[in-house]
Amino acid sequence: MHFISTRDVNKTPARFTDILLGGLAPDGGLYLPESYPQLGDADLTRLRGVLDKGGYPALAAEVLKLFIDDIPAEDIEAITARAYTYPKFSSQEIVPVTKLEDGIYLGHLSEGPTAAFKDMAMQLLGELFEYELRRRGETLNILGATSGDTGSSAEYAMRGREGISVFMLTPAGRMTPFQQAQMFGLSDPNIFNIALDGVFDDCQDVVKAVSADAEFKKNNRIGAVNSINWARLMAQVVYYISSWIKVTESNDQKVSFCVPTGNFGDICAGHIAKQMGLPIDRLIVATNENDVLDEFFRTGDYRVRSSADTFETSSPSMDISRASNFERFIFDLLGRDAARTADLFGTQVKQGGFSLADDPAFGEAAARYGFGSGKSTHADRIATIRDCDSRLGVLIDPHTADGVKVARDWADKVDTPIVVLETALPVKFADTIKEATGHLPPVPERFAGIMDAPRQVFDLPNDAEVVKAFIAQHI
Repeated sequence: MHFISTRDVNKTPARFTDILLGGLAPDGGLYLPESYPQLGDADLTRLRGVLDKGGYPALAAEVLKLFIDDIPAEDIEAITARAYTYPKFSSQEIVPVTKLEDGIYLGHLSEGPTAAFKDMAMQLLGELFEYELRRRGETLNILGATSGDTGSSAEYAMRGREGISVFMLTPAGRMTPFQQAQMFGLSDPNIFNIALDGVFDDCQDVVKAVSADAEFKKNNRIGAVNSINWARLMAQVVYYISSWIKVTESNDQKVSFCVPTGNFGDICAGHIAKQMGLPIDRLIVATNENDVLDEFFRTGDYRVRSSADTFETSSPSMDISRASNFERFIFDLLGRDAARTADLFGTQVKQGGFSLADDPAFGEAAARYGFGSGKSTHADRIATIRDCDSRLGVLIDPHTADGVKVARDWADKVDTPIVVLETALPVKFADTIKEATGHLPPVPERFAGIMDAPRQVFDLPNDAEVVKAFIAQHI
């Protein structure tokens, strides 16, 4: 199995363990497999048995083996067994699936140590990083950006690990108090929280700028844990497969997924699973008021927005106006045309975006790849949270509420069950939950006292050079 960059016209192959530690490709593109491994009927039947007998860790190992041939199979099995354990994940199923109402299910991705779906990939990434660094006798300095949940998931996955330091950029004042407490309350010497003067897209741009400085990246051993890292998406493919298995009884049954997303990472994993042959009907993108992705799937126009035009909403982890992982899908949509992808994302996005409205390929987004979309506003998510709590007895967070709202809009347009992928537990967004329901969300026992811990955070300007100097000073 080899991997190629979305912008490399020469399709230079790379091995998994090399792209694992690097993240972004040297040309600024994102890595994808040269071709997607295929799951036939016999494979799907086998994976059903694996999940039934060995649980989620065993299923994860089998899926990872499809993409990784430079780590021994028995080591992959040990890695997934360490990553997905109870009670580190509060459910022995790791990813339970429950019925919300007729035709709509919830895929519970927030059972991990930080109560966010990012734990599903990040706990695996921590094990993979430590394994490969130890094997090579090397160290790694992870640079990442977060709009809320990636940061804490990464830090909890990497804290105390040998040979790893984490530098995490956050948009100053843009995360909820609970999210800030989770991150800034950590005192581990290998964790550095940086509050950047800007929004999430500014943080992401700084990460890309630092990563694009090949000499600095090499000299300072810079790696990535954001969803630009292929291993994150690979890990997320697993829960699409496990959720499909839990909702179906036979391999000819299809399932749709509705995914709250701003950066297109979570649903990009669904795209990959569908291309592998998982029987997925529709992949429904749910956005908040920052509806760049919804606009694209409705019109063909990908119109990125400035920091000033990015709304601050009550589903803050989706306050994103430039979706980093979108490049991977467009690469596939355009027949893997690396030159055109490089122009669209290396040039046109920087100038405000691009349009595929008149391109025949745009019709394939829905017809062949199954994509649809919808938008949810503050009023929508408040009403959805209130309804799920009062009528169904199910308390959901604001981002998951965006997904449920859009799934309900689509319910009469599809003939398949829709699994809404949960993003976080309600405790992370207490103010919005109280506004919707009149009461605060329950605090799981594992988070008792988290708001009382002292905070450790560094305030820096929105300047890649200043961030580079900070990293160099602290490694």
